[in-house]
Amino acid sequence: MTTDATIPFDPTTPEQRDNPFDVLALARREQPVFHAPGLDLWVVTRHEDVLAVLKDHRTFSSAGALKSSTTPLPAEVLDVLADGFPQMPYIIELDPPLHDRIRGLVARAFTPRRIGELEPRIEAIASELLDELAPLGHADIVEAFAWPLPLRVLGELFGFPREDLEQVHRWGLDWLLLQQTRPLDEQVAHATGLVAFQRYCIAAVEDRIQAPTDDLLGAMVAANEDADEPLSAVEIAGLPLDLMVAGHVTVTRAIGSALDRGFREPALRDHLLDPDLCARAIEEILRLESPAQGLFRVTTREIELGGAVLPQGARVMAHFASANRDGCVFAAPDAYQPMREDIGAHLAFGKGIHFCIGAPLGRLELRVALPMLLRRLPGLRPGADPPTREAVFFARGFTSLHVEWDT
Repeated sequence: MTTDATIPFDPTTPEQRDNPFDVLALARREQPVFHAPGLDLWVVTRHEDVLAVLKDHRTFSSAGALKSSTTPLPAEVLDVLADGFPQMPYIIELDPPLHDRIRGLVARAFTPRRIGELEPRIEAIASELLDELAPLGHADIVEAFAWPLPLRVLGELFGFPREDLEQVHRWGLDWLLLQQTRPLDEQVAHATGLVAFQRYCIAAVEDRIQAPTDDLLGAMVAANEDADEPLSAVEIAGLPLDLMVAGHVTVTRAIGSALDRGFREPALRDHLLDPDLCARAIEEILRLESPAQGLFRVTTREIELGGAVLPQGARVMAHFASANRDGCVFAAPDAYQPMREDIGAHLAFGKGIHFCIGAPLGRLELRVALPMLLRRLPGLRPGADPPTREAVFFARGFTSLHVEWDT
C-alpha cells in the first residue's frame, strides 16, 4: 500500500532547508509515517518510530544509507566507478555480519584513551587557526575554522599529511554529492573524485602494512593482523574514507549551527563559556540542529509502522531531526533548554548498531572549540553577507557563515 503524503514535504526547497521544522511538526501530528512521491521515500517522523527503525537492522537494512535518490546512476558514471573499487564497503551502509567485523576492528583501535590523548592537539589546532583569524575582524567562519579544525584533527588521527587535507575534503564532498541526483558532468566529476579517494586510502593502508605506524590507521592494520577473519586492504580502506567524511562534516555543521543559534540566544553563548554547562549546551544544540537530519534504510519485508504499511523494498528516511523535536519525548521541544531532564534521549548520533562511532571525538572537539572561539573572537556577531545553507537535504549546516568580531 502506498499512502502519498498530504504533508508538503520537500526538503530540497530553500524554504524548508532554512526551516524544516514546521512541516515535520505537522507530519508528527497528522501523518507520522508518509510517502513523499517526489523523492520516493517513506519518511518516519516520530521519536518512537524512528527508534524502532534504527534498532531493527534486520527489517530496515542499511544498504544505501547515504543515497537520497532512487535514480540509477548513468552508465558514464558507473564506468568511472568500475575503474575504482565498487566492492569497497562503507560501514555506514553495511549490515551484519560484515558490519560487525569492521566495527569491531575500529573499536579495538579507536579507544577512549586514544580519543582522550587528542585533546591537547585539538586545543593546539584550534588555537593555531584562531591566531590567524583574530587580527582580521571578519571571516567566513565555516571556511576559516569550522571545517579546517575537524579535518586537521582527523588527518592527524589517521596520519594523513596536512598538505593532503584540502584535497581529502574535496574528495569527501564528491562522495556525498554523488548520492544525489545532479547533472551528468557533475556526477562524472564526483565519481572521479571518489575513485581518487578510494585509491588514496588503499595506498595509505598498504603503506602501513609494509611499515607499521602508531596512528589510528596503523592501529587498525595491526589489530586486523590478529583478527579471526582478517579484512582485505580494500575493506580496511573504507574505514578512513567513511570516518574522514562523517567525522568532520558533523563537527563542521555543529559549530556553524551553534554560532547561528547563539546570535539569537545570548544564553547559549554564556552556557558555552561556562565549564559546568558547556557539555549540556552542546547536547541541546545537537538535538535542536541535528547535523544529520536523518539517514536512509531499505525494508527487507512488508511492515506496518506508525499507521502506514511499508512494502518490501521501500526506501525509508529515519528523520532524526523530527524525532529530536517530538513533544511526546521532549518538553517544550523547540526551545533551547540545556538543563532539560530528557536531553539524553536525542538521536543526533543515531542509535542501535550504527550509533556514530566518532561521537565521543565529535563531542570533545565541540567542547574545546566553541568556548575557545567565543573567547578569542570577542563580540562575535553576524557579518554583512547572509549565510548559505548546505544543499544536501539530509544534512543541516552552512556552506558559509560570515561573522565579525572586535579586534
